[in-house]
Amino acid sequence: MTNAAAHDDAGFLPQKYLSGMFYGNGWSVGEDLAKAVEPATGAELGAIALANADTVASSAKAARKAQRDWAAQSPDDRAAVFLRALAIGQEHSEEIITWLVRESGSARPKAAFELQVTLKAIQLAAAMPHQAQGLVLPTTPGRINLARRRPIGVVGVIAPFNFPLYLAMRAVAPALAVGNAVILKPDPRTAICGGLVIARLFELAGLPAGVLQMLPGGSEAGEALCSDPEIGMIQFTGSTGAGRMVGQNASRHLKKVSLELGGKNSIIILDDADMDLALRNAAWGVFLHQGQICMSVGRVLVHEAIAEDFVKAFAEKAAALPMGDPNQEGIAIGPLINQRQADHVAKVVQDSVAAGATLATGGKADKLFYTPTVLSGVTPEMSAFQQEIFGPVAVVTTFADDAEAVKLANQTEYGLSAAIISRNVSRALALGEQLQTGLLHINDQTVNDEVVNPFGGVGASGNGSAIGGPANWEEFTEWQWVTIKGEAPAYPF
Repeated sequence: MTNAAAHDDAGFLPQKYLSGMFYGNGWSVGEDLAKAVEPATGAELGAIALANADTVASSAKAARKAQRDWAAQSPDDRAAVFLRALAIGQEHSEEIITWLVRESGSARPKAAFELQVTLKAIQLAAAMPHQAQGLVLPTTPGRINLARRRPIGVVGVIAPFNFPLYLAMRAVAPALAVGNAVILKPDPRTAICGGLVIARLFELAGLPAGVLQMLPGGSEAGEALCSDPEIGMIQFTGSTGAGRMVGQNASRHLKKVSLELGGKNSIIILDDADMDLALRNAAWGVFLHQGQICMSVGRVLVHEAIAEDFVKAFAEKAAALPMGDPNQEGIAIGPLINQRQADHVAKVVQDSVAAGATLATGGKADKLFYTPTVLSGVTPEMSAFQQEIFGPVAVVTTFADDAEAVKLANQTEYGLSAAIISRNVSRALALGEQLQTGLLHINDQTVNDEVVNPFGGVGASGNGSAIGGPANWEEFTEWQWVTIKGEAPAYPF
């Protein structure tokens, strides 16, 4: 590998960086390359360097060495890096948004929102070096009794393709802020907007060399992160199937593990709901980013008294959503990430229709574009009710009363997000108390994250850990107990 110069090309992300990794002490050109492809058009955006197990091993050693000096820096110096990264991200916002649109298939409003919450994550991380980092505990006279938070050392972050920039940054920024080094492995399908952009931000902000390593790669690199002795923690966001393997591999090596996984999230629309608001919330929760969000509405549970009118209006709304290349203005539905995902969406819809569901609208594919789809009459035995679809498919199931709504919503191994739409907040709260989810939204849809909140699921949606806001200190540090006495005691022997 050869080192790439940092600032000799114009622009935020010079073209030559598209075949590199942020590795060791700076940018390096990769030897094993994969194409970066625009889902909407199939156009080649660049080449992505792929890390292997040897790359991970040398990267982890460099990160561990750099981490000690980084943790020893003053809070002012560490905070200043994040403030500079925030300013740089704001300055280059249009270029970053364009990368999100082109590489991840995001509609421009979704990409702009993703950058907004990403910058907020950086801003909140900038405050962490100056926050309280421990407790003074009660003890016997003559002794000082402390519990303090200390960085873990090196944190491995494995990030997904769907919100690639934010779901990486929400772990990278706080982990760095409390004094860790980070090795980021973005999904190879979104290694530019979910990896290179982050590395470039912190490089330009003056983060010391080696503290952040960015290594795109596949399963080999992921497995190496989970087993490397220099890495003390893995933060993984992705599918439940992959998360189970990550958890198993990392736990075998006694690493701390944070798993943020999939969901089959319900929005419950009660019979007293405002119909227009119910439709808007359900459509946003189902169709935002083509349904490729762990918090997407996976089930639209509608009271049977209003179900007929709801399904008719919902199908009309879905059919009217503009679909196409997200580079164009006004597009709501862009492409799915790849053909494998498109095939999965089509199969779930076909299987459910064959089992008796009604196709109210949609159900058609054109390359990676899948028309916004509404399935009604879905029952718990159907694959659309059971599986995480990760596509623009509304799954409508009716219920007769609140007890049945709770039963249907809880009829899943997942437990990430839930929402309830009702004019009666007390009724909605009473229903919500019975739902087995990590996130609950009364009179809103399921796709919510304000960065300041702890975010995590239960069951197959996660291992009970949370990330974000007050949870970040818990996630990215470990406790050390310290006692101090003026003189050592004279024990009996």
